[in-house]
Amino acid sequence: MAARDPMPNRVVRVSNEDWSAYQAVCDEKGISRSDDLRMYIKREVAAWRKRQRDTNAAKNIAES
Repeated sequence: MAARDPMPNRVVRVSNEDWSAYQAVCDEKGISRSDDLRMYIKREVAAWRKRQRDTNAAKNIAES
């Protein structure tokens, strides 16, 4: 695994049952839970940023 910039630890509340099942999901995918969560967060943020750009572009068109 490539070296990463230091990242602070975050605390999330997840039931033991869900956390264990999530481990099984990630094991099947061959990825750690942390990596999977980071990828999910990056996808969500990228989609949100795109929606923000699209909204702003539509406003600019409407105002011109």
